[in-house]
Amino acid sequence: MDTAADDTVTDESRGAPDGLSDGSRPRGPSRDRRAWRPALPDAARPYLPALALYAVTKLVGLAVFASLLEYAGDYKGKNPRFGGGAHWWDVLATWDGWWYLQVAEHGYSPSLVRLGGEGLFTVQQNSVAFFPLYPALIRMVSETTGLGLYGSGILVSVVFSFVAAAGIFAVVRLVAGARAGTVAAGLWAVAPGAGVEWAVYSESLFVAIAAWACHAVMTGRWLTAGVLAFTAGLNRPTSAVLIGAVGLAALVTVGRPSGRREHGVRGPVYAMAVAPLGLLGYIAWVGYSTGEATAYFTLQREGWAHFFDYGAYTLDVLRNLAVGKGDYVFAFSTPDLLSLQLVLALPFLIALMLRKKPPLVLVAYTLATIITVLGTQQMFGNTMRYLLPAFPLLLAPAAALARLRLPSLAVFFTTAALASGWYAHYVIFELGVP
Repeated sequence: MDTAADDTVTDESRGAPDGLSDGSRPRGPSRDRRAWRPALPDAARPYLPALALYAVTKLVGLAVFASLLEYAGDYKGKNPRFGGGAHWWDVLATWDGWWYLQVAEHGYSPSLVRLGGEGLFTVQQNSVAFFPLYPALIRMVSETTGLGLYGSGILVSVVFSFVAAAGIFAVVRLVAGARAGTVAAGLWAVAPGAGVEWAVYSESLFVAIAAWACHAVMTGRWLTAGVLAFTAGLNRPTSAVLIGAVGLAALVTVGRPSGRREHGVRGPVYAMAVAPLGLLGYIAWVGYSTGEATAYFTLQREGWAHFFDYGAYTLDVLRNLAVGKGDYVFAFSTPDLLSLQLVLALPFLIALMLRKKPPLVLVAYTLATIITVLGTQQMFGNTMRYLLPAFPLLLAPAAALARLRLPSLAVFFTTAALASGWYAHYVIFELGVP
């Protein structure tokens, strides 16, 4: 890289070019190109392979997804709000994406409307169930760039998916090395449920925040960790697992004499104090705006049938799938079977992750995410998507794959990228409800 110091070297020390000995320099296109040649900061260079792998695998998967959508053509006959649209890319802004765009365009109108009667849904669905950070970014990008809300939503998701991939690389690199970090970024691109990373969904934004918050804890930057956890609380209710992981890591650090000597007390205490404020603040605002303190939880339970049931729903689904039945709420055969395979793999993935002895914040964040997902009644087929933030599970597979030679890795990621267009994209958007 050229620096200002290079220009202080005299011509006498280099030998004056073209017979010039008076200290003057030749001016011309070659020197201008040398002086203005773009160069990345040295700190950014290690991330390039990971981001390139992520980009290529996502593009391949998206291309396969588009081809499958056009081949089937079913989306053209569906409601634009529920998996349909005039073009294949419209599908990326349906289901939850429709709600996010409504918030970005109209803001919130908090209310808790009772529908009466019995059943799963006894409260009218309301947009306050969707946290404000992602739609606020959509609105900001739209007003700044002139893009429509749809284009802005996709742009925000894509940009933050790269931030997330970089964060995953950075975290895994600290534990298993740079090559494993690169592979982990690629694995996140083809993970089950990864289709929402480039859709109008908030997963990419959340994982970007979570990965860099974990990295901040691992590198002792407690102020950054606290602010990021606070920000995550404005993005998704599942930020509670990140907030808890950051808080636990900070508490353990303060509780150990060696931790206090290395990190002090103020930084970890600040992280513990600030981390939950975003989540608590939004839930409190919903309660205040609707006149019911527990309105957010009521809306989730009675408007979306999402609530923590200590695993009763997951157990019911597993029993039904084991005997080939679909006698359970929100049954979608193909995504449910894929999610079942992922659930069966979890004990193995957890054991392998623990063998790598990752930092406490990664262990706490991952285990809390898994407990929250499996302990909550929600669409079982979306387990693939709900576990997408549990990126530390990629640690051991990435470390193992990193030992392969480049040709073998190329075959693996080519196959996975092609297949992901079906299992990570088409299945959740067209064969289930993402």
